[in-house]
Amino acid sequence: MTYVDGFVLAVPTANKEVYRQHAEAAAAVFREHGALKLVECWGDDVPEGKVTSFPMAVKRNDDETVVFSWILWPSREVRDAGIKKVMEDPRLHPDTNPMPFDGQRMIYGGFEMIVDV
Repeated sequence: MTYVDGFVLAVPTANKEVYRQHAEAAAAVFREHGALKLVECWGDDVPEGKVTSFPMAVKRNDDETVVFSWILWPSREVRDAGIKKVMEDPRLHPDTNPMPFDGQRMIYGGFEMIVDV
């Protein structure tokens, strides 16, 4: 069954184009290693909450935008093997392709799809 890796992060708004380029480069690597699709969404209507919210979860600063993204994999097994290869791929090493955001505030997790309509 299809497996999903999901991410929420805060990216400096001034880095939008740099982030887009970073994401496109990463998408090619993920696809080579088994991912079916990678989607990146730039926050447009992401309200602050009173108890919780995307901005609060990633500790978004005033000069940042929330990004919501996901990667579709054919299965958890393909994802586990693929992610290992992605992490070893020199094209995504921080020295050659630095992340244009604070990775310590990124929220991520793997999810088993239960509804796909």
